[in-house]
Order: sequence, then structure tokens, then C-alpha cells
Amino acid sequence: MFMADCSVFTVAATAALQAHTVSDVRRHGRTPGEKDGSGRVVQHFLTEVVMDAEKNGRRGFLKSLALGAAGAALITPQAAQAASGGTLQVWSCGGLAEAMCPAHEEYTRQSGVKIVYTGAFAGALGKSLLSGSGHTEVFAGRVLALAQSLRKAGKMLAFKPLCFTSYVIAVPKGNPAGIADLEDLTRKGVRVAMAKEASPPGGQAVMGLLKAADLTQKVLANVPEQGTCVQRSVENVTSGKADAMIVERRICRMPRFASNLDVVEIPEKFFPAGPLTFTVGLMADAADKDLANAYITWLTSPQGQAFFDQAGFIPAISPKGQELIEKLGVKDVA
Repeated sequence: MFMADCSVFTVAATAALQAHTVSDVRRHGRTPGEKDGSGRVVQHFLTEVVMDAEKNGRRGFLKSLALGAAGAALITPQAAQAASGGTLQVWSCGGLAEAMCPAHEEYTRQSGVKIVYTGAFAGALGKSLLSGSGHTEVFAGRVLALAQSLRKAGKMLAFKPLCFTSYVIAVPKGNPAGIADLEDLTRKGVRVAMAKEASPPGGQAVMGLLKAADLTQKVLANVPEQGTCVQRSVENVTSGKADAMIVERRICRMPRFASNLDVVEIPEKFFPAGPLTFTVGLMADAADKDLANAYITWLTSPQGQAFFDQAGFIPAISPKGQELIEKLGVKDVA
């Protein structure tokens, strides 16, 4: 079971997600037989990986995989069989669970590595890791400063940008109140759902966004009641009890909400910088660092990143993701 916002849930990978992943690999990466920028055929690298796996076993295969994005993007059945076995413990911010769960199922199918996954409040997980009371092999956390603190403390050996979040106005399907922008949330009669006291960064991020737009008091005047959980408050929008709510885009992609919501874009200049970044890092406690690095390489490859795209995040490898890496300074500096 995994914690995300205030709900306990499990997420199963679906055939639709896997089909989406294949199309994304074709869009973002290279399929076997295609040529890369230097004119080499991609299948050649994959063949080398399989030969390495057959010659050197699982450890050698995983090491080769960790060294090449092309190999991570597409694992052949033969290579997956050669690498079969092993267990990896992964912790992440609960908000990533919608992407992590199906990604892990696909990774296990391809590599044979079993992922033991925990998704919960990143702040609590981070504190336990920094204090030494918590231990995991890979950690995908929210807020760049947390990854940097873990690096400086020697708890994390390295990290990479994983994805970014963004904020939108969620409205009932068809947008009956005609919400077009943040200013419309201040109109008389508009009912705004909000969870100001939700666990960070839920309520804090929305308040920061409204402050940046200089609309805090005007919007709060249109909030009939404050909720304590983002997802429960979104239910007021899907049911038509509220006209709008500021949320992360990922919330609108959740299966329980997706068919009942439309989104209105919010200018990026109002987004609070702190909660935007998610990283994934290799922990000092990793028992098999080749295995952990291979997983991280796959998760940040086109195939792994497709799951984050589908779940409503901005993949780190996308053009927008690359722009945000530079803008927000997402660099691995101990």
C-alpha cells in the first residue's frame, strides 16, 4: 500500500499505459533498427548488452545497462532473462505513486528485479533518512533541497532530475462556470474548493501561487469551506459542488478524476519554485549499487519517463524538463 495525499491506495499497471509507453519510446527515443544521430543502428548496442549479460551474468549486464541510456530505454527479452532476479528497495514521495507503480511493474517484467516500493510524505521519509533511522536503496524525493541535504550528509551518493510538477485550475467537465484564468476565481458567485491545511506542499503551494498572483484574499473570499485533503476537496469539483480548484496537473490525470475534470492553464510565473522538482538518487545503503544504478538509468530513460508523462508530470528528459533543470538549478553538487 502507498500513501499519497490522505488516501491509501494501490495502483495496477494497465495495458493502456504500456501501449502509451511504447509510443513514447518511439517519439522520444529510438527503436531497434533505427539509426541514432551518428548513423549507427541502435539494435547493435542492444545486441552488445545481451552478449555482455550472457558472458558476465546479471551483475555485468546491470553495469552495462547503467552506462547506456539506449540500453535502458529498450531491454530485450533475452537481456531481461539474463538479468533476472534481485530485489531493490525504493522510497518516493507519495505524489509519484501514480507513475511509479506501473513503471515498477514494467521494469520487473523486463528485468526480473522485484521492486519493494514505499510512497509516503517525502518530508517524513527525508527526516528518517537524514537521522539514520530510515534506510532505503533508491530515494525519489520532492524538493531539490532535500536531495542536496542527503548528498551533503553522505546518505545519498548521487541524484538525477526525475520530473517536475505544474499547476492548473481543475473545473467540472464542460467548465460550466466559464473559468478562464485565475482572476475568474475572484468573481462573485464562483465557488472555489481548497485544502489549505493539506499536508505540504498541497495547501502551502496553492497559497504561494495565489500570493504571487496577488489574489489571496479575493480568492479566499470565494472558498465556502476549507478542506484538509487535496483529493477529497477535488471531489467537490467533480461532483459540481465547487466550480474550480487549483491543483497539480497530476491530480487531474488520476483515473478517479480524469473523466470528470477539465483543466484551465495557469501561467508558470506564478508557480512556487520549491515543490516543482522531483529527483531520484542512489543511496549509500544500496546493497547492490549496479542494480540500483540500472533502475535509476531506466527510470530516467525515454521508456521510464513515459510513465511520468502519462501521470501528468513533466519528464526531466523532455524539452520543458531540460529548460526547468537549468532554470531551477537541478544539479548534483555535494
